[in-house]
Amino acid sequence: MLLLLLRAFKHPDVSYDKVDWTSDVETHPPWLRFHLGISRWELYNRKDPNMAGLTHYLATQRILSAVQKTGGTQLKLLMSFPNYGQALLKPMKQARDAETDGNLFYFSDFERHNAEIAAFHLDRLLGFNRVPPVVGRLINVTSEVREITTDHKLSRTFFTSPAGNVCFYGQCEYYCSLEHPVCGQPHALEVSLAAMLPDLTLAPRRSWRSPWRRSYSRTKLAQWEKDPAYCDTVKQTPPYNHGTRLVDLIDMAILDFLMSNMDRHHYETFEKFGNETFLLHLDNGRAFGRHSRDEPTILTPLKQCCRIRRSTLLRLRLLSLPAGRLSDVMRESLVQDPLAGAAPLLSEPHLSALDRRLAAILQAVQTCQHQHREIIYNDLEGYDGDFNQQPD
Repeated sequence: MLLLLLRAFKHPDVSYDKVDWTSDVETHPPWLRFHLGISRWELYNRKDPNMAGLTHYLATQRILSAVQKTGGTQLKLLMSFPNYGQALLKPMKQARDAETDGNLFYFSDFERHNAEIAAFHLDRLLGFNRVPPVVGRLINVTSEVREITTDHKLSRTFFTSPAGNVCFYGQCEYYCSLEHPVCGQPHALEVSLAAMLPDLTLAPRRSWRSPWRRSYSRTKLAQWEKDPAYCDTVKQTPPYNHGTRLVDLIDMAILDFLMSNMDRHHYETFEKFGNETFLLHLDNGRAFGRHSRDEPTILTPLKQCCRIRRSTLLRLRLLSLPAGRLSDVMRESLVQDPLAGAAPLLSEPHLSALDRRLAAILQAVQTCQHQHREIIYNDLEGYDGDFNQQPD
């Protein structure tokens, strides 16, 4: 729990001295209950009743301010609510069902607001609970951004398009220009809102470079793409040489393969918990770009290391069964989002791709089992199921 950490420090922008720490936790706002529920092994418990309250809070609370969030390559805003709550906004920049042009490199695609929403739902269905809660929302770019922002650099980028829509583009490394605006219809804009993690002054995080990071070059290959035995080197390198870090990374690769996310260059952990803790699955905006093809290289950590958590494999096999197929449970989960009433958050081709990719993961596991005697990391002591049994 982060309670002692939050008591020990004060947020530079939030009056934590106004929070009654001695009152019952149920009286705290949903965002604070979320922060206090973070543990060594997950961001939230899947049975936590606060999750419903938190997503409702993000979807309905009055927006008090909007400023551009620094860092990253594409436009995002930091939104503030009553009771000191905050959320990270990513705007809709293209139609939800628009598929990424096959000629675009993975690092040159737009981020998608619906990908952030879908990633939260998929991560939860996989039992990881490592993506901060995300919800869709329809905002008014005039009254909920332009008229209340104190960010003068942001406000200077607003304009009315020839079609009569209110647009802005902000300032960032990519796609923040007059040629790549974010536009309302004429004021209404679909966005994703992600619950903010505890401030870095309260809960510092460490950023780790992924061993399977891509070269981000049009011509060069990364070392893991050239060396089939690359995982042997990783296994001998801290922090991957002990504990759960390697299977944590493989969990993340499985999530990314299902979403077709090739943009996982770094990951983060909470410093408070040291090396024995979960990985944060942040920044999923470049997922769900293509449904017509799969990217097998995303699964390289699993294929090279031939290691997987027992609980992860059980969940994957369960989601491959006809009675609870991944595409069906994902569809059912996404329909709960506020934006689902206008159109599905993921198109049917994207949902079908989830089932196809899940089958490919299970096939990779089976191949590993044929090649190696021990591939299972047993995180379920006392479970005596047969892991050589394949689902019908």
